Amino acid sequence: MKKKCWIVLCVVFMLSVAAGCGSKSMETMSDFASGESSMNAAIENEDYKNEGEIAAEEGITSENGLDGQVAAGRKLIRTVYLSLQTTEFDSVLSNLSEKTAELGGYIENSSVSGHSYYYNNTRYASYTIRIPTAELNQFVDVVSEIGNVTQKNESVEDVTLQYVDVESRKKALETEQERLMELLSSAENMEDLLAIESKLSEVRYELENYGSQLRMLDNQIDYSTVNVDVDEVERITETGEKSFFAEIKDRFGDSLYQVGRGIRSFVIGFLGSLPIIFVWVVIAAVVVIVVRSIRKKRKKKKE
Repeated sequence: MKKKCWIVLCVVFMLSVAAGCGSKSMETMSDFASGESSMNAAIENEDYKNEGEIAAEEGITSENGLDGQVAAGRKLIRTVYLSLQTTEFDSVLSNLSEKTAELGGYIENSSVSGHSYYYNNTRYASYTIRIPTAELNQFVDVVSEIGNVTQKNESVEDVTLQYVDVESRKKALETEQERLMELLSSAENMEDLLAIESKLSEVRYELENYGSQLRMLDNQIDYSTVNVDVDEVERITETGEKSFFAEIKDRFGDSLYQVGRGIRSFVIGFLGSLPIIFVWVVIAAVVVIVVRSIRKKRKKKKE
């Protein structure tokens, strides 16, 4: 009878120990799950709040979209396109490089090309320049002075909502990462440890992704993009509205210029082709002499 009592007591003790460990494990996993759900809720709540705050500011409403007057503190990406004509091609390219370096910018991409030798000797250059946003207006003014601007376009993209959204998600994930680190330090079995480490890896990957997005946006916001096309020309195209007689005068001048260019091209082409013409004249003369000599010999034989 005593032996049976001892057996029953041992079984009861083992069951109580197992129940205690199980409840502790379930408590840890419950904390982990509740922490995860709370972080997700925090992300959604913070996104909703930030979007509401930004939308309430001047410049963005559900009716008018982006307002023409840019509000201070917004995250803006500015892009400018300029097309230039110049008769001093090398000087313009040199000035572009110098002014870019002077204002703290850099040339992201550049290409210089020339047309075919047989048609024209004018050249063409294309530049993609990154300029600090604070110096953008000054740079555009300088570029407009060193060449004749035939086209100018500017666009502004407001990425404030996108920036705030990414930033808030990143902060929420950082909070979740701290919570997971606390749970990791208190985990007492291998199953909980592996689950927490798996979730921690996902959070760290998302943090790196959001951090990369913020760095890219910061670069685009801090450094505006200026695309510059430079055409080498012989005559500058005058821009602006002209009167009736002024337009007739310009058309007449253009016609005279084209006639002069045609005569010039003919003379240059003729004089430049003299060596080739000389060779063909010599060949023709030799052929004529040979043919005549053959005919003379045939006449003598007939006689």
